[in-house]
Amino acid sequence: MTMSYARATALLAALGGSLLLQGCVVGAVVGAGAAVVGGTAKATGAVVGAGFDAVTTSDEETKAKREREQREYEREQRRCEQRQRQGKAC
Repeated sequence: MTMSYARATALLAALGGSLLLQGCVVGAVVGAGAAVVGGTAKATGAVVGAGFDAVTTSDEETKAKREREQREYEREQRRCEQRQRQGKAC
């Protein structure tokens, strides 16, 4: 299955341009470009967009992770204090 020169160029331009963008924007841009290029590029754009989205972290996700870690730390501190009251080591 061969791809025409124009399609290959458009695919390379879309994928190359996606390296300059971040997160969900990549999926939208590459997905739109893929619709013009063709079905093969559409699948590739979805994979590239998902890969960039998986690598980037939003502020909300970072905050949620920090809060979750803080709760786990506090829970462990309470457990340790309870063990110490019982005369056991932490």
